[in-house]
Amino acid sequence: MNWKVLKTESDYAKACIRLMEIFHAEPNSEEADELDLLIVLVKDYDDKNYQLPELNVLEVIKYKMEEAGMKAKDLEPIIGSKGHVSAVLSGKRDITLKMAQKLKNYFNIPADVFLHSA
Repeated sequence: MNWKVLKTESDYAKACIRLMEIFHAEPNSEEADELDLLIVLVKDYDDKNYQLPELNVLEVIKYKMEEAGMKAKDLEPIIGSKGHVSAVLSGKRDITLKMAQKLKNYFNIPADVFLHSA
């Protein structure tokens, strides 16, 4: 099929279905070339039509803490004193760049989560 820029939801659905059909195409084949094109077209349509919600960094950290069975005191080696941890988790104190780097590494959180929290 000759693919063009996806402009309708119907075009998008067809492209997604075809993308899944040829997802495991052999490298250097016509289907692999088609797959590469479909990935670009689908991403373009997604970027233009679907906006992902911004994540609240504090909610992400609290979720990660809950997931790991952690309490606020467990963040003291990462953030600092009990007071600092409390202030950060309550939103009364901003996360510094140094804290963000440590939290990103500790919880394996993408760095861009911290960029959108400003």
